[in-house]
Amino acid sequence: MKQVHLYVKGDVIGVGFRAWSKIQAKLKGITGWARNVHDDSHRFGLQGGIEIVAQGEESALGDYVAKIKEGSPISRVDDVEILVEDVKEAFDNFEIVK
Repeated sequence: MKQVHLYVKGDVIGVGFRAWSKIQAKLKGITGWARNVHDDSHRFGLQGGIEIVAQGEESALGDYVAKIKEGSPISRVDDVEILVEDVKEAFDNFEIVK
């Protein structure tokens, strides 16, 4: 199992991006979480962004990251910062964190 930490920048808050990312995760067998970030202007700019931790098999993660970069039909993804991490805690499902 592999893990990636994604920082998604663009018009992704208030457009259902987290719910869409959860659906994409379920379709690809990915576990982890997604949350809105409003207080990290250094990383996301003034409009904020979405932080995602995703776990799964390497090929499924690659497909998932490609979908995240593409974005949902009503979002605009400008950039995705990707960090590959060691798995410290295995997740059972994909959650939206408030």
